[in-house]
Formats: sequence, C-alpha cells, structure tokens
Amino acid sequence: MAFAPRGFHFDLKTVLSDPNPHIDLDIPVYEETLQNFLKAVNNYKNRSITAITDKRTKDAAEKKKLHDRAQKIEAEISKCKVQEIELMATLEREQAERKDAEVAVTAFKRQITSLHERSATMQTQIDEYRALIVSLKTDKDKEQSTLNTHASRVAPELHSYETLLACSIEGMEKEQLLISFGGVDISDPDREFSFILDVSCHDYKVVKTSPPLPSLPLLYKYAKNFTEWLMVMKPWAYNFL
Repeated sequence: MAFAPRGFHFDLKTVLSDPNPHIDLDIPVYEETLQNFLKAVNNYKNRSITAITDKRTKDAAEKKKLHDRAQKIEAEISKCKVQEIELMATLEREQAERKDAEVAVTAFKRQITSLHERSATMQTQIDEYRALIVSLKTDKDKEQSTLNTHASRVAPELHSYETLLACSIEGMEKEQLLISFGGVDISDPDREFSFILDVSCHDYKVVKTSPPLPSLPLLYKYAKNFTEWLMVMKPWAYNFL
C-alpha cells in the first residue's frame, strides 16, 4: 500500500516551557507507516521471488527447447553426413557409369558414322538402280508399244486363222503357244484337244499335248514356219481321235 510520509514538526520553546516537557512522537502513526513499509517490502520480495521463479521456469523451458533443438540439429547433421556419404558413393558410381556411357557413345558414334557411309553407298546404288529401272521401264514401254503395234497388226490375221481352223491360239510362257481344238470328236463336241508349241527356235517343238499324242512331234517335223504349221494343223488334229 502506498503512503505519503509526513514531516515531524514540534515547537521547542513550547516544550521547554511545559512543567513536564515531552515530545509526542506519534508512535501509532509511525508503527502504521512501518507496517505499511514492511508490507511493501514483503510484496516486493514476493513479486521478485515469483518473477525469479517464472524466469527460472521460462529459462528451463527455453533451455530444454534449445537442448531438444540442438539434439534435432545433431540428428539432422548425422543424417546429412550419411546422405553425403551415400551421395558421394552415388556420384562415384555415376561418374563410372558416365565413363562407360561415354565409351558406349563413342562406339555408337563410330557405328553411326559407318552406317551413314554405308547408307550413302547404298543410296548411290539405289539411285543407280532407280536410273536403271527408269531406263529399263523406258525400254520396256518401247518394246510394249512395239508389241502392241505388232499385235494390232497380227490380231486380225490370227483371228482369221482361228476362224479358218476352228481353234484358239493363246500365248503362254515366253515364246510358247497354247493351241486348242474343239469339235474334233463328233461323239463329244465339247471335248477339247490342245498342245503347247515352243516357237523359241527355228525348229518348232511340241512341248505337251492333251490328251497325250506321242506321234504329234513327228507329224510336224517337216513344217518350216508357223504358217505351214497352221496349214497342216487342222487335218492332223484328227490324230487325237
């Protein structure tokens, strides 16, 4: 409790003139003031103790917090050291793998260079083949045009021969003709007789007959050209019977 000190005043002349001089020290007020002072001191002490206790508690909590944090940091440092060791091992392994990869890449580059060279060589050959194909196609087109022109001229003559001889003439393999007759067998008009004639050389040759007729090659022995073959073809067709 706060208090206001009061000044102590007395009149010395009055005191000395009194037969029983005495000074009133106002002890009750003094005691009250002293009690208030002691109470204030006690309150200050209690507040100080409380503050010190609180500070100690707070400092202990802060110290524990710092200790826990230090342990956590030490654990993190240990973990980082382990990770560093692992990373160093990984780095060494990756460096070794990188060297192997560089060696492999160098080998691949050599292979790619070789493939490019082979590709260029093959491309040159392909270009040559293409040019050759174009040339052959041009020659083939010319030959086909010539053959078409020749066929357009021969077709009417061939048709007249087929009509005259009652047969059909078809091209088969290279320089081979399939000559077929119908109406040879009166008992079976739909029956067909045929033979394959090879005209690749000067002397024509019968390759195959249907039905088989072994004597047919001998019958055509003296024919000189295709026209003579056609002239004797119809009478000899009856040899199938």
